[in-house]
Order: sequence, then C-alpha cells, then structure tokens
Amino acid sequence: MQSLAVLLEGPERLALRELELTPAGASDVVIDVAWSGVSSGTEKLLWTGRMPDFPGMGYPLVPGYESIGRIVDAGAEARERIGDWVFVPGANCYTDARGLFGGTSSRLIVPSARAIPVPERIGEAGVLCALAATALHAINGGTAPDLVIGHGVLGRLLARLAIATGAPAPTVWETSAARSDGAEGYRVLSPELDDRRDYTSIYDASGDAGIIDAAVPHLAKGGEITLAGFYSERVGFTFPPAFMKEARLRVAAEWQPQDLTQTLELIEAGKLDLSGLVTDRSPAERACEAYPQAFSNPDCLKMVLDWSNAE
Repeated sequence: MQSLAVLLEGPERLALRELELTPAGASDVVIDVAWSGVSSGTEKLLWTGRMPDFPGMGYPLVPGYESIGRIVDAGAEARERIGDWVFVPGANCYTDARGLFGGTSSRLIVPSARAIPVPERIGEAGVLCALAATALHAINGGTAPDLVIGHGVLGRLLARLAIATGAPAPTVWETSAARSDGAEGYRVLSPELDDRRDYTSIYDASGDAGIIDAAVPHLAKGGEITLAGFYSERVGFTFPPAFMKEARLRVAAEWQPQDLTQTLELIEAGKLDLSGLVTDRSPAERACEAYPQAFSNPDCLKMVLDWSNAE
C-alpha cells in the first residue's frame, strides 16, 4: 500500500512523494486523511533545520501531528472501527522515511488506539485538537492565566480555554497589528500599553526565548510564569528582577490522553469554539507553496492542507 506524503528531504527542501506503507497489523486501522494542519512551531523548526536534537530526528522525514480523516480499513481486531471519523496525532508507517511526526499524508496506518474519535461536524478545525489539548494541559498543570503573551493560535486557545474552564477572561499581549484582532471575550493589547504589575499567572505562547525579562516586571510577588511554547534557543533571564518578585517558573509540555478527552468534552458541550482559527487552506498538491506561506505570512494563523483531491 502506498500514500502520497509531504516529505522533508532536508532543511527547506520539501517534496510530495509516493511512499510505501508498512502492512497493517491485526489491531491497526487505515485512515484516508481529509485535512492535515501545518504547525508553525515544531514544523517550522524542522523546515529551517533548527529543530534541537529530538528522538527520531533525521531527514528524510514526514512531518505532521494534526490529521483528520476516516477509517476505511482495519485489521481483524479493529474491523468495528471502519467508518469512524478520527483525529490522528502522527504516524510512523513508512518503509523509506522517518515518521516525525508522520501525519501529513493522504493515507495513514496506525494502531487503533491512536485513531481518536472526534465530532465530524467540526470539520477542518479538528486538526486543532492536539494544540487545544496542549493548551489545556498547560492550564491543568497550574493556575489559569490572567495574562497570555502572544495572540497566535496557541495564545487564542489558551485564552478561550481559560474562559471555557470557568476562569476569568485573561489579558493577551500581541505586538503584531495583523494578529491583534479576533479576540472572543477577552482583550488584546500591546505590551507597552499595559501598566498592570500584579499578574499572578503569566503564560507565554510566543516562543520568544527572552520573554521572561519582559514578563517579570508585570508579575505579582510570588507569581508564576508558564512557558507554554517551544523554544529552540536557550531560555535565559536577568536574575535580580526575578529575585525581587520571587518569581516561579513552570514548563508545560505536550498533551496527555486525559487532556484530549477533556478538550473534546468542552467542544461537545459548546464551551470551546475552534472557529476562526484556521485562516488558510491549500490543496495538498500545492504543499511546497503552502509551507513557506504558513511560516512567513503573519496573517496566516493556521494553514490546513486539503487531501480530498490528492492523487
């Protein structure tokens, strides 16, 4: 069995290739992908060649951990799954390429447990399930934010999830005029216009390795800063201001299964709305154009590849 996949052959060298898939086992399912998302965080690092040493790292690789599609076939132990609409957080099913993270492909083979049922009605926005669960994982590990730094997709999800889980609406900082719109129930302002100095829980979603120095002056004494992004450069800060504030620092990693379950429950209950976050769509066969656009266009919050006509 073969699949048309996005293949990163090296930094800034992307191609579409037919790749041979490993045979499906008894508990595996075969998924025809409808949409896959392009991550402007980890996938940008893979694209630029700046990804730190990571398990499974190496080229050529198939990126992607945000795929949505339908189960069309299955091994003997998973036949009842055929027809399910599912989210797939990546795959490693290629005989001649690394699957890091392996989801950006027209067809995937994964263990049945890795194909997670999601509401079909949310459509292309379903690719955001992993990022929403990652944002919720950060909140579940501490106190909900009263300040979020960065109004990209992760920042917007953090703000929406804070409200969805019953916390007061946070303030969001954004320096780009192109990304200042689209707030739902919270306010967005430029950092220099914010004179508050008593935030107790600040979340960074910008990925700026120097963000702690900018955040500390606005922190209440004993407050906490959560690094919720992914940082390719060494994170550092000036000690005396942090010392004076008795600042606490927390790092939030990727989602866990219970975070995704809770995220889906919030979506089903109508408390979490994923609309308006996917801003750009591209046929999968034009992926070589879509990837640079996703990484360089400030108006692009989230790029989605449409696999419906991929051959």
